[in-house]
Amino acid sequence: MTTKWTLTIDCARPAALAEFWSLALGYVEAPPPAGYGSWQEWFVEVGVPEQEWDDGAYLVDPDGVLPRISFLKVPESKVAKNRVHLDVQVGGGRQVPWEVRWPRVTSEVARLTEAGATVLHEIVLDGRPDHVMMADPEGNEFCVL
Repeated sequence: MTTKWTLTIDCARPAALAEFWSLALGYVEAPPPAGYGSWQEWFVEVGVPEQEWDDGAYLVDPDGVLPRISFLKVPESKVAKNRVHLDVQVGGGRQVPWEVRWPRVTSEVARLTEAGATVLHEIVLDGRPDHVMMADPEGNEFCVL
C-alpha cells in the first residue's frame, strides 16, 4: 500500500517561493478545502489567527497526479546544503541524444535564472556538460537535467 505525501519546503517568504516553483514545475495554487470559497474563509472557520494567514503557500499538480508542495514560513534562514533536492527533468533523460537534451537544459536554466534562481555549477560527465545545479530564490538547491 502506498501513502500520499507532500514535499514541504521551509522558507522566509512562502508566497514568493511558491510563485517561483509554480513557474518552474507548472504547478498551480492549491484550491481551498471543499466547501470554502477561499483560504481566508477556511482560516476563519478553523480559527487560524490572521497574523498567520501568510505563513504558508500550497501548490498542486494541475492534473492531480503528482505530490503536493507546501511552503511554510520559518524564522531561521537556510544554513547548510540540502540533503534532499528536486531534479527538474526537462532534458528527457540520458536516453535522449545529448545534442537534443542539452539545449533543453540550458533553455530551462535561462528561464529559471530569469525567474530568480542562481546557477551554482555545471556538472560535467565524460567531458561534456550533463546537468546544472541551481538554487531557488531562497538558496534551496535543485538540479536541471
